[in-house]
Amino acid sequence: MKDEKIVLCGASAYNQKYYFNDEFDSLPESVKKELQIMCVWFVQEVGGVLILEFDGDGNLELRTEAHEYDGSIDEIGSYLKIKQIREERRELLESLELYFRVFYLGLDPDEAGKEKQ
Repeated sequence: MKDEKIVLCGASAYNQKYYFNDEFDSLPESVKKELQIMCVWFVQEVGGVLILEFDGDGNLELRTEAHEYDGSIDEIGSYLKIKQIREERRELLESLELYFRVFYLGLDPDEAGKEKQ
């Protein structure tokens, strides 16, 4: 599992769709809604695709993709928006990492919280 990545959710400006991985359906509705708003807002502002995925250690990564010939992507804006999301939604993102470490990696909640420090 160390090298495997598990997608939490994502959105695409190309087909104007939002995806949420049903494996995380136990998350509260308010969290799922906040993730949807965050992803859709990002792709509307910047374009391309935004994917939130967990790495094998339980770190939540925000990854962007763009079609090779898409000249409308704002790469600098993409970087700045991700930075903004990380700052404004820090508590949410850290809570999601803790959730993943406890429920998917099977770590003790006390140990899972210390992993990031």
